[in-house]
Amino acid sequence: MRILKLTEDSRKDILENLLKRSPNNYTEFQGRVNDIIENVRTNRDQAIFSYTKQFDGADINAGNIKVTEEEIQEAYEKVDADLLSVIRKSLVNIREYHEKQVQNSWFTTKDGVILGQKVTALATAGVYVPGGKAVYPSSVLMNVLPAKVAGVDRIIMCTPPGKDGKVYPSTLVAAKEAGVDEIYKVGGAQAIAAMAFGTESVPKVDKIVGPGNIYVALAKRAVFGYVSIDSVAGPSEILVLADETAHPRYVAADLLSQAEHDEMASAILITTSEELAEQVSAEVDKFVAELSRKEIIQKSLDNYGYILVADNMEDAIDAVNEIASEHMEIVTKDPFHVMTKIRNAGAIFIGEYSSEPLGDYFAGPNHVLPTNGTAKFFSALSVDDFIKKSSIISYSKDALEKVHKDIEQFAECEKLTAHANSVRVRFED
Repeated sequence: MRILKLTEDSRKDILENLLKRSPNNYTEFQGRVNDIIENVRTNRDQAIFSYTKQFDGADINAGNIKVTEEEIQEAYEKVDADLLSVIRKSLVNIREYHEKQVQNSWFTTKDGVILGQKVTALATAGVYVPGGKAVYPSSVLMNVLPAKVAGVDRIIMCTPPGKDGKVYPSTLVAAKEAGVDEIYKVGGAQAIAAMAFGTESVPKVDKIVGPGNIYVALAKRAVFGYVSIDSVAGPSEILVLADETAHPRYVAADLLSQAEHDEMASAILITTSEELAEQVSAEVDKFVAELSRKEIIQKSLDNYGYILVADNMEDAIDAVNEIASEHMEIVTKDPFHVMTKIRNAGAIFIGEYSSEPLGDYFAGPNHVLPTNGTAKFFSALSVDDFIKKSSIISYSKDALEKVHKDIEQFAECEKLTAHANSVRVRFED
């Protein structure tokens, strides 16, 4: 990995380079995505059947697009018992973490005035799970369980089938364990369009969540407004903040845990120790030579991998907050003190035994996180994403009479005389 001195110029250059990975910069694909969405919106099932044949090589129709209970039971028979046990342990951790996020409706009363907030779960949610060359049962758990805890009535899942028309067994098992109500064999931008507008087979949902490729990301952005979405996610990223106390081999391993996702993933170390920088760089080279996805890792590191050496911890923290990484590890003498100074990060991992994959698979916090600097204003997927809040207002006649002239004056100030009149008319006598 390249080692650079952390300066104002180097920080600016790195930020500009990282932002090139944003889905906002892939507008050349938007026309194709828009065509797919419009075709699905117009031709519904026939469009998604055609795209599934074209992109996935599978013959899907109205009779087999929905996963059956028999297929789910067949999946259970194929999934290793030890893996099923791990899925169930992870599920418990994720559910318990998200149960702490549940909000309740509330009301206050005083002098004839009742004010409050009614918390209501969404009626339907759609979860997209990638397929193709990869399998992500962890994404199933992370996207479904917050919706389940929130109390969403109906959770559907879309995922692309293989050429045999089947869905990965571990994906089906994770969906069943998490409580998905219906699973449909459709992927890509066409799945997003199907859930946004509905087809004869795939129901329309209120919100779409889940990761995917650039076509999925752009499709989610295009249908936002017709439905809600979680985010338009970019490539994965990790930033490790470390001082001289950090173990270089651990740091190197953690950086590569994200670099292996794809060629556009970002891995950054910011440290106050030049010696650690050199050691981590050497350990990275050793790991890359022996890891199975070394070609992907090397391209990721060549394009978006950095080791930055800061003069002091304050400068390092400033850079961390400016980059606002998806995953952020703190490996310093006093990591909890440093944590209090971190303003921008999707998830913060504290201490040398809090490796990033803990968050991906098992600890409980959600692994659907803001990317490309959006941790400055977005949060991890949570129960909050699957609820909506309605304001409650109730005034008695006496309560309104005390303030009606104030309201009328405000309305007349804005030249909205009908607003003023709707209050005034109640006290004409």
